Amino acid sequence: MTEHDQAVRRHSYHALRIKKVVQETSDTRSLVLDVPIDLRDAFGYRPGQFCTFRVRIGEEEHARCYSMSSAPEVDADLTVTVKRVDGGVVSNWLNDHLSEGDLVEVTRPSGLFCVRGGQRPIIALCGGSGITPVISIAKSVLAASHRPVRLLYANRDSDAVIFEESLAALQQEYPDRFEVRHHLDAEDGFLDAATIVDFVGGNSNADFYICGPGLFMDFVEGTLLGLGVDDDDIFIERFTTPTESALPPSIDLEGGDTPESIVLILKGRRNEIAYRSGDTVLETARRSSLAAPFSCEAGNCATCMAFVRDGTVSMRANNALTPDEVDEGWVLTCQALPTSSSLTIEYEPL
Repeated sequence: MTEHDQAVRRHSYHALRIKKVVQETSDTRSLVLDVPIDLRDAFGYRPGQFCTFRVRIGEEEHARCYSMSSAPEVDADLTVTVKRVDGGVVSNWLNDHLSEGDLVEVTRPSGLFCVRGGQRPIIALCGGSGITPVISIAKSVLAASHRPVRLLYANRDSDAVIFEESLAALQQEYPDRFEVRHHLDAEDGFLDAATIVDFVGGNSNADFYICGPGLFMDFVEGTLLGLGVDDDDIFIERFTTPTESALPPSIDLEGGDTPESIVLILKGRRNEIAYRSGDTVLETARRSSLAAPFSCEAGNCATCMAFVRDGTVSMRANNALTPDEVDEGWVLTCQALPTSSSLTIEYEPL
């Protein structure tokens, strides 16, 4: 099998059966997946990673990323957790329609929101369903190392706290190394900088992990940077599409090579499309009404990844592909801008 074929297999969808459904809160469920023996190696994962789910709702296909709440060191089964989102087509469908025994289409685990090696303390700040990859990381670090873990977990009220019993059990099991502080908006008001500063307590020599709603993550990150935490020590998991003002600036290609048209191979069909300067590959595909896969549109989930057959591109951001995958020729089409006079991109068969 070639490196390209191996990469295709890594990002192909597999049909997995739901072994169990756990109702975590009134609006959040965990899906325990039954991974067959022949896929165990393919579905090996690192704490903090996610899987991409593909579902057909009506006549439309949708892809969304959901993080594992399980940890390979302590949990026998791969488990993802899904919280309802207002207007969330896929999250609401998964909560309303899936039952034990159903089949779901899932890619093998991916993502870079993972534990960095070393012995530095872990300080995590999360909000709402942002606890999902964080509890995976916490369980793993506590079981496999001697590193301390501290967690600030913000929610609107006590009924919204996900994994409350699991977090309490971790505190009992690791009283000297695990601390969780709950912040409830209904009782404490909205999370403010003073609360974050008090929680960090001057312990800037740590690895910081942030996950939650977009504005929450931006606020926490800004507060940590204001405390003098090094940007390289802050790890953030984002699945939301950034606002227009938050998008990275376009790469200046003036004077460089840009094609008049690009070739996109989708489901085995070759499509030559006029290229408009400044558009990403995904924007070009969508402008021509091609049903190219995508999800976050922020360079974070790898749903839109494709293979460069000919030519070159530059990515505005990449928080999903490993260096080896980039070297093989994979790109995130939502972030890819052509930098050559001709370009051929091939999506994997769906």
